[in-house]
Amino acid sequence: MATLSINESIQSVHQSIDQTIETVRGLSEEVLRWNPTEEEWSIMQILTHLTEAIPYWLDEIESLLETPGKEWGRGLQDERRLSAVSPNKVNQTTLSEVLKELEELKPQVEETLSKLEEGKLIIEAPSRNPRFGTKPLSFIIDHLVVEHVSKHLGQINRNLSKVN
Repeated sequence: MATLSINESIQSVHQSIDQTIETVRGLSEEVLRWNPTEEEWSIMQILTHLTEAIPYWLDEIESLLETPGKEWGRGLQDERRLSAVSPNKVNQTTLSEVLKELEELKPQVEETLSKLEEGKLIIEAPSRNPRFGTKPLSFIIDHLVVEHVSKHLGQINRNLSKVN
């Protein structure tokens, strides 16, 4: 994926959030909470994950702006990440709540990414996740914000294609 400009990144995230909201609005509780397989998340789990993950990565970007070169990221077993998709969290969350949270992410994305000057995108820092190694700030934006939201929209659509 080619690096997008800051404005293109903001627009891409906004578009993915809007498409996600449009896709899931009006779905039945049964469809929202259905897991295609034991290994796959339900649509509601994907939504609760997004409402936790996007602010997490925006905070990591903010932290790197304050302290360039600081270690960033997390692993798949991160407690906050797992808690966001836990049955306890998912079962207590309504579609209207999660859609409101998704909508509220758009100005947060714009506020954080708008602080970035193109020159700061090349500043590198080591990841806590050994899979990533040392990466520039643009990697976090491109892959862990922009692409992340888009991929989860694709995951929602895959789930929907498996509903009988």
